[in-house]
Amino acid sequence: MQKVVLTGYMGSGKSVVAAQIAQKLHCDWIDLDQEIEKVAGISIAKLFELKGELHFRKLEHELFTQLVTSSESLIISTGGGTPCYYNNHQLLQHTDVASFYLKAAIPTLVSRLQNERMKRPLLANLTDVDLEEYIAKHLFDRNFYYLQSKFVITVDEKTVEQIADEIIGRLT
Repeated sequence: MQKVVLTGYMGSGKSVVAAQIAQKLHCDWIDLDQEIEKVAGISIAKLFELKGELHFRKLEHELFTQLVTSSESLIISTGGGTPCYYNNHQLLQHTDVASFYLKAAIPTLVSRLQNERMKRPLLANLTDVDLEEYIAKHLFDRNFYYLQSKFVITVDEKTVEQIADEIIGRLT
């Protein structure tokens, strides 16, 4: 195994599942959003505010490319939009990459994201009513890119451990 890359919409569980996989396989895990914050020296919300989404997406692409093409074995949890910009979806097809789309239904995502809006710049100004519509539209727009992952794992009503075990089972 070289790289395991988790994609999916925000709130699908990419970070917690990646941490669980890394623990079970005794390997390194990198959360792409945390890596961006470390390199930028500020939070993603602040980066959006000060430099805009385009600057964020460029930095995200540069770091994602570095991680996927590095020689070390890694578990990588991406941001929700990572596969959708700068042809990042093509990196999911590399031969030494096992990529997984963590697919969650709209009601699952709404319930997970309702109370996290202030931490997520793209959701910060949405009302409860607008949130479901926003997620549905985004999923429709992003579906093509998420489906470039080699495997699709439905996460609704599964524990983190069940999802991690299912992914590990696909690796062997």
